[in-house]
Amino acid sequence: MVAHVSTVVFRGIEVQEVDVQVQLASGIPSFAIVGLAERAVAESRERVRASFSALGVSLPPKRITVNLAPADVIKEGSHYDLPIAVGLLICMGVLPGDETAGYTVLGELGLDGALPAIAGVLPTALDAAARNRGVICPATNGGEAVWANGPEVLAPSNLLALINHFKGTQVLSPPEASLADDTTDYPDLKDIKGQETAKRALEITAAGGHNLLMVGPPGAGKSMLAQRLPGLLPPLDASEALEVSMIASVAGLLAEGKLTRRRPFRDPHHSASPAALVGGGVRARPGEVSLAHHGVLFLDELPEFSNQVLETLRQPLESGQVIVARSNARYTYPARFQLVAAMNPCRCGYLGDNDRACSRAPRCGAEYQSKISGPLYDRIDLHVDVPEVSAADLTLPPPSEGSAAVAVRVAETRAAQAERYAGETDLHDRKIRTNAQADGTLLTRVAKPSDEGAGLLTEAADRLRLTARGYHRVLRVARTLADLDGADSVARVHIAEALSYRRIHLRR
Repeated sequence: MVAHVSTVVFRGIEVQEVDVQVQLASGIPSFAIVGLAERAVAESRERVRASFSALGVSLPPKRITVNLAPADVIKEGSHYDLPIAVGLLICMGVLPGDETAGYTVLGELGLDGALPAIAGVLPTALDAAARNRGVICPATNGGEAVWANGPEVLAPSNLLALINHFKGTQVLSPPEASLADDTTDYPDLKDIKGQETAKRALEITAAGGHNLLMVGPPGAGKSMLAQRLPGLLPPLDASEALEVSMIASVAGLLAEGKLTRRRPFRDPHHSASPAALVGGGVRARPGEVSLAHHGVLFLDELPEFSNQVLETLRQPLESGQVIVARSNARYTYPARFQLVAAMNPCRCGYLGDNDRACSRAPRCGAEYQSKISGPLYDRIDLHVDVPEVSAADLTLPPPSEGSAAVAVRVAETRAAQAERYAGETDLHDRKIRTNAQADGTLLTRVAKPSDEGAGLLTEAADRLRLTARGYHRVLRVARTLADLDGADSVARVHIAEALSYRRIHLRR
C-alpha cells in the first residue's frame, strides 16, 4: 500500500505542491526518505519515530520508504515531519486516507508529539485555498491559515489531537483569525527641535513613498528623524498587510499567526552581509529589503556599509523585487520599500568646521562620500542637509505640530494618489499606489508641469546634468508636493522645491 499526503516546498513566497508518498513493504526493517531531502528532512525519521513512541505506537517492523515527489526538487525544512507521520498512520490503518486527501499538511514534530510553530503557513494556506483544499498545521499557526479564507483549517497542538479528531473522539475547534496589537505609540516629531527643512523632507518622503538621504554632523538628529517616519505613514491596507505577512510567515517572524497593519521598519547594522540585506543564504531566506516591503529600510551610517552590500540595493530600488538565483532554483521576493539613509559628511563628522575637523579635511570628506556610488545617489529622491542643532534651539519649547497632524496630511495625500492610480499597474503587474512607484510614461500624464515649471526643469536638467532617472525623480517629488498643496497640476514652485532636494553639494 502507498499512502499519499499533500504538502509544499517553498520558492520565495510562492509554494509548489509536493506529494509525500509513504510505502510499507516486506523486508529488512528500515526507514528511508528519498526525493532530494536535505538534512533537516532526512532527520524527520528520528522525530517521527520518537513522537510515535511517545504516543505508545510502534513503527511496524517493515521496510518504510518515503518519497517526496517531484524527486528532482530539493526539499528543505522541518515541515515535512507531519505529512510523513500522517502518511505512516494511513498505511498503518490509524487514519483514513480518503478523509486526509483533501488537506495540505505541514508541521514539525517534537519528540513528545507536540507541534511547534513553523514558517510559511500563510502562503501555503493561500495556495491551498486556490486549489480548494483544507490545511492541517500546528495550533500556533492556525490563526494565519484562516486569513486565506479557504476551506477547513485543522490546527492541532499535537499529533494525538489530530488522530482523535479523525477518529471522532475529539473535535478540533476552528482557529480564529486575529490581528497583532498595534497600539504602541511611535516617537513623536514634537521631540525634535529645529531641523524644519529636514522635517519638511520627511513629510514629503512619507506622502509620496520616496527615498531620503540625510547628511549632517553627529548628534544633529538624523536617526531621530528616521525613527519618526513610521508614525507618519498610514496603516497597511488589506492587500498590503497580506503581502507583508506572507514574507514574515516565510521568514518565521509572524508571531502567533497574527497579522499586523503596521508598516515594517527595518534598521540593520552596517556589518550586514549582502545575503542578510537582499536575501539568500543556504535556504534563500528573504533579506532586510523584503522584510521592509511596504515599509521603511533605514540604513544609518550609510558609507560604513560595504560597497558590495550597497550596490546590491540598486536592482530592488528600481524594480521593487529581489531575485535570488541559485544553480538549481530561482526565488523571487517582493521588495517595495522606502530607503531612508543617514550619513556624516566625513569620517570624523565635522567637515567644514575648522575647530573640530580632522587634519585630513577636506580630502577625507571626498573619500568618505565617494563610498556611495553615483547610481545609488541617483536612486534617492530627496537629499537633505541636517545641520547641527544649536544650544539656543534646544532651549526652545517643543514645536506645536507633532506627528499626528503631519500623519493626517500624509494620509490625505496618499488617498489622493490611490484614487489617481486606481487600476494602474507596473511592469511586474503590481498595483501602483504612490507617486514614487509611477514610471516615466505614467508621469508624463499625471505630473506634466506648467509651461513655467517645464522650462525651469529643462534648464535645471541641463545645468545640473540630471540623468533620465534623476529627471523623473524630480517629477515624482514635484507631483507629491502638488498633492500636499491640493493642486491638480504641477507648478513652477513645486519643480523648484523638488530640485532643491536633488543631490546636495556637501561642504568641502
